[in-house]
Amino acid sequence: MPRTLISIDRESSEPIYRQVRRGIERGIATGTFDLSHRLPSSRELAEELSVSRNTVTLAYEELIAEGLIQGRERKGLFVNSEMEAARAHQPSTPAPQIQWDKRIRSFPDADLPHVEKWPDWHTYAYPFVAGQVDIDGFPARDWVRCLRDALYKPHAYASLRDSVGDDDPMLVDQIRRQLLPSRGIHVDPAQIMITVGSQQGMDLLATLLLNSRSTVALEDPGYLDARHIFRRSGARVYGVPVDERGVRPPEDLTGTDLMMVTPSHHHPTNVTMAMERRIDLLSKASRAGTILIEDDYDSEFRYQGSPTPALKALDETGDVVYLGTFSKFLSPGLRLGYLVGPEPLVRELRQLRRYVLRHPSGHQQRAMALLIESGDYHRSLRRQRGRLKERWEAITAAAEEFLPWHPTDFPPGGMSLWVTGPPRLDAPGLSHELEAQGVLLERGDIYYYADPPPRNHLRLGYAAIPLRSIRDGMRILGEGARRQLR
Repeated sequence: MPRTLISIDRESSEPIYRQVRRGIERGIATGTFDLSHRLPSSRELAEELSVSRNTVTLAYEELIAEGLIQGRERKGLFVNSEMEAARAHQPSTPAPQIQWDKRIRSFPDADLPHVEKWPDWHTYAYPFVAGQVDIDGFPARDWVRCLRDALYKPHAYASLRDSVGDDDPMLVDQIRRQLLPSRGIHVDPAQIMITVGSQQGMDLLATLLLNSRSTVALEDPGYLDARHIFRRSGARVYGVPVDERGVRPPEDLTGTDLMMVTPSHHHPTNVTMAMERRIDLLSKASRAGTILIEDDYDSEFRYQGSPTPALKALDETGDVVYLGTFSKFLSPGLRLGYLVGPEPLVRELRQLRRYVLRHPSGHQQRAMALLIESGDYHRSLRRQRGRLKERWEAITAAAEEFLPWHPTDFPPGGMSLWVTGPPRLDAPGLSHELEAQGVLLERGDIYYYADPPPRNHLRLGYAAIPLRSIRDGMRILGEGARRQLR
């Protein structure tokens, strides 16, 4: 039985049964009591209010006599159905007195565009959307098993406890021993913190390290959400150009407090940062005292050649902050990732996180640790890499066949394709036009700093679209681009 929220004042001179009656009347008038559900029985309500059953019975009898409630044989007491019509004629709630538009603070990133997502993308025939996954590839059975096991001893303590600011030591250990060494990273447990995705890591870093006097360098084109996060800190943000060999390190980083890069697969073009540029960037950052943040979100998915070591693996000072995530591979809905950095920094970040959300779900942390320990994580990763390789081969072949221009060589990795058309191509207009034909395309202009930005780029995600749909979807895209370019 849900609580009725009827209050009893035992010091009042008003009889208790009348207080009960008045509370029920108020509940009927405000809609607290659902017309389709029975009212609490006299016994239930008497137990809740700690009064005698006769007191509640007397209140109900008066309400029945006045027609506010009615009895139904073998079902109990219900609010009179005619009360619904009376509620409909009650005056509307008065307008709020607080002017919220004047009370809500504004942020420095208010002028930036946003990455828009289609909530119903899966209902379209050709969803070339980035940041989504093929749900058929999710290891549902393995994940459910790990979630179940995480609720039984000895794992239940880690799953259900309030860990305050601590992380699940088992998950930290699995990341340290099973995941990071493949990226060339070897650290102590105290240098790892669990996050609810890489975005939370960026936000915590921005809050802890930046202010209105800070300067941040980001890739151009680059991760739009990162630009929002760092602009919201009040810092000045500037773009550093990216070409086919990754971000071009500035001549001098003096005066730049922080720089974030995506060296394994640049967001959004997927190019890999050249090794000499990585070494050059590390050297310049060390001389200038610039904090480097490495977002390594797509490193697992390379379909030709050998993967490059992480930027942090090349860092001899240990100062590079590394962001990893489970969201891109398993599911963006899980919101689980990790941050690796110097121990003093991680200690303060964990304290800061404590007063934002306490800690990520202990249940999910332990389940993820069990998934990795069992070997199912890596088995699923290998299967996913094979499926994505097939999609990458299909979409690159279709791009060469159907696009009405000669596309450049596509980087052999990632989960999306960056397509650059002739300068006359209006990619936002093309995206809007083809949506009616079931083709979802992500515009590329929002990732640039220039005003106005170039409008001839598209970002085509291929992780979520069925393999069988890629060729037809690219054909429709090619036909639309050809019509527009005429």
